[in-house]
Amino acid sequence: MRIPPPVIADELEIFDSRFKEAVQSPVPMLNRITSFIVKRKGKQMRPMFVLLTAKVAGGITDATYRAASLVELVHTASLVHDDVVDESMERRGFFSTYALWKAKASVLIGDYLLTRGLHISLASKDFRVLQYLSDAVQRMSEGELLQMEKARTLNLEEGIYFDIIRNKTASLLAAACATGAFSSTESEEIAEKMRLFGEKIGIAFQIKDDLFDYGSAAVGKPTGNDIKEKKLTLPIIYTLNKADKATRRQLINTLKNDNRNTEKVKAVIQTVVKSGGIAYAEEKMNQYRDEALAILKDFPESESSRALEELVRYTTDRKY
Repeated sequence: MRIPPPVIADELEIFDSRFKEAVQSPVPMLNRITSFIVKRKGKQMRPMFVLLTAKVAGGITDATYRAASLVELVHTASLVHDDVVDESMERRGFFSTYALWKAKASVLIGDYLLTRGLHISLASKDFRVLQYLSDAVQRMSEGELLQMEKARTLNLEEGIYFDIIRNKTASLLAAACATGAFSSTESEEIAEKMRLFGEKIGIAFQIKDDLFDYGSAAVGKPTGNDIKEKKLTLPIIYTLNKADKATRRQLINTLKNDNRNTEKVKAVIQTVVKSGGIAYAEEKMNQYRDEALAILKDFPESESSRALEELVRYTTDRKY
């Protein structure tokens, strides 16, 4: 599909303009860093979901643009902070904020982006929208910490994996869809329906990200990167739970002690592929995608709803 969908191309331009204004500061250093971040922005999936869910629910309003700005500010802040936590020198093929300005400035710029979002929402009394995003930020932090804890203990329960990604990844996309719908309708019922819609897409989105770890380097994510970081993704969890004792012991040993050994990591990937772990993860991803699309069918069909369906399918069909 085309990114952005033509149905919101004009609205996304308005959003871009408002977002640039939102990050402006009288402090020159802040402006240099935020300008660097804005120029290297990603596909802006979350603002697109805000705009499209608002359009499907009833129509885009000024509150919709503020909600989209808040969502993107929270998302950008989380990426800046993630690069500090992971000591990552790259983001989207460029130097990261952490690489150029180091930890202290990166933490502060992340804090600044978060508080700018708070200020925008409070100034306009968008209290319900702020509640959705505050809940998402809390759950994102809980998901990250739960993942860190389970990486140490190698807890292999599939339910724990879904708890992690429901909080870590899906909560923000769920909030984006809920705030889009609420900004248009101020209906708790419609917003909750769209929140669940977004949560299911977010889960499918994360499974797709996990699957890239088992593809080629051409997809833009180093093969075996999650294994090297001891992240227990769905394909490896499935494989470990289905493997015989000897294979399981060997896999766990690699994850614990040899997760930086390239050849052994390749062997783990081969075992996951042969065991059906990839096929199983794809099946679960498509299940969540289809459940989201079933929710979307509750809304009247329109150009906007068709564009939103295409965006949902893009999250699971994308190549990077």
